[in-house]
Amino acid sequence: MKVTRFEELEIWKESIRLCIKIINTTKESRMYSLRDQMTRSAISVPSNIAEGFERDSRKEFIRFLNIAKASCGELRTQLFISLETGIIKKDDCKLFIETTKKISAMINKFIIYLKNSL
Repeated sequence: MKVTRFEELEIWKESIRLCIKIINTTKESRMYSLRDQMTRSAISVPSNIAEGFERDSRKEFIRFLNIAKASCGELRTQLFISLETGIIKKDDCKLFIETTKKISAMINKFIIYLKNSL
């Protein structure tokens, strides 16, 4: 089955779910700058997947997937900080960190697949 829309990509769906959870979990935090940065990092992951998909070339798509993967790493770093500062509860934070690792691995596998199918 050929994917014709980015909305069909499991990595996009998974990153959207994480983004929504991050936003809902942090919306009451008074650490506005960290909350804002986490939200922007979380939003960046599915946004870059979508933007890359909509580009005219596989090379551009791979470039945007790399940006999405980097944003995932940025978010993971912010999650570690939020754990230590008490912004996010330990159990939630561990789940979010594991999810960012999963999404990064999914993106990496997809990049490898795209590079090998040129």
